[in-house]
Amino acid sequence: MRLEYGFELQDCEIPRFAVEAVEGIGKLFTLATLVLNVLATKDRVEIVFHGLNPEDPERKIRAFEDIAGSSPSGPELDYTHGESGAVPGSSSYFRWLTVTPKS
Repeated sequence: MRLEYGFELQDCEIPRFAVEAVEGIGKLFTLATLVLNVLATKDRVEIVFHGLNPEDPERKIRAFEDIAGSSPSGPELDYTHGESGAVPGSSSYFRWLTVTPKS
């Protein structure tokens, strides 16, 4: 199923993104640059990472934090790990992450 939806970033109080289970490292580089750009105008970003085994979301989060934290001109970031779990009746695991600039 394909869903198309349009909105303006300025109309979104808390931007939220998802990292799909089958996405590779390239998606994490793209996401890190997008998050740094969005944080230039927003107070925080929420991301849900998911995978096909319980270790996938945590691995993706560590890689994302390494990539986003390596920006030579970006802000220092704080990461708050949120809810995690498994989707009942599936082989999907997830964890939420909130990213904010350090005060």
